[in-house]
Amino acid sequence: MIIYGKQLFLHVLERHPKKIEEIYLSKECDKALFNKICGAGAKIIRIDNQKAQSLARGGNHQGFLAKVGKYEFANINDIKKLKFIALLYEISDVGNIGAIVRSAYALGCEAIVVIGKSLNVEGVLRASSGAAYEMPIALFDDGLTLINELKQVGFSVYASANGGKNINEMKFNNKVALIMGSEGDGIPAKAIKKCDACIGIKLKNNFDSLNVSAAFAIICNRIVNE
Repeated sequence: MIIYGKQLFLHVLERHPKKIEEIYLSKECDKALFNKICGAGAKIIRIDNQKAQSLARGGNHQGFLAKVGKYEFANINDIKKLKFIALLYEISDVGNIGAIVRSAYALGCEAIVVIGKSLNVEGVLRASSGAAYEMPIALFDDGLTLINELKQVGFSVYASANGGKNINEMKFNNKVALIMGSEGDGIPAKAIKKCDACIGIKLKNNFDSLNVSAAFAIICNRIVNE
């Protein structure tokens, strides 16, 4: 897997140097940074901008790219042992997923479960500024089954939806699973029926919704700091 972009590159270099298999540089960097890059112990290959653009598939690589090992998803059974997790139901935009992962890590959510069969990990890593390496992320393709399994191990499951109870008036149980749905279709009705409650954010100025990543950050902060 190829990662690129200076911020993500430096995050992996700083925190996960053993994940780096090869480093590709298409521009010069200062001596201190180059020495740090050498310290990762990976092969360093100088490439031209055309090759860099090809490796980054047209993305903004900023001259820093690396080949890293396969991303390791978290085990769902390990996630069931936690106290606050988020389920992303039919959210496909990697920008939103990445922003949610970054907020989750920064605010104190313990894990993310993406309901689906696949995930554009490279895109999520970039959008999360590397936080996807710090936050346990699992894939699970059957959301209804997962909700049942979470409730069996003591989770209270909350769906974020328009018309839900004001989060500022909620009291949350010890084990919380928060479901966020796509901006277009939201959370499927069958999934909502299985939840313990629907929750929402009281908005002003005649707005009826927020970007899903912004809504997640607000709700996440409220749950963590109840």
